[in-house]
Amino acid sequence: MVGFLGLIVGIIIGIVWNVSIPDKFSPYMSVAILACLDSVFGAIKANLSKGFRPDVFISGFFGNSVLAAALAYLGDKLGVPIYLAAVIVFGGRIFDNFATIRRILLEKAKSHKH
Repeated sequence: MVGFLGLIVGIIIGIVWNVSIPDKFSPYMSVAILACLDSVFGAIKANLSKGFRPDVFISGFFGNSVLAAALAYLGDKLGVPIYLAAVIVFGGRIFDNFATIRRILLEKAKSHKH
């Protein structure tokens, strides 16, 4: 739940302050945001599974985003699109976490009906 609230607060701050990112940083920020979303969906899944740990969430949130942006930067300097690997991995993890969240919520809804 903390991750979801952080996401909502971040979206509101982004809308209110109208933050502008230079085009040259867009690939790095997009991969970092994808990594952050992966952490948020992982936190939601962990919370629903009663296994949420704030220290794991915070370290994953910042660690994954910095690592993803750094790898994208390194790939850019080497002329290799390494960011695509991050997009594939984090995208897959987001969909996997979403599928697990969906199943947990469906099971909870079924158990409340009976």
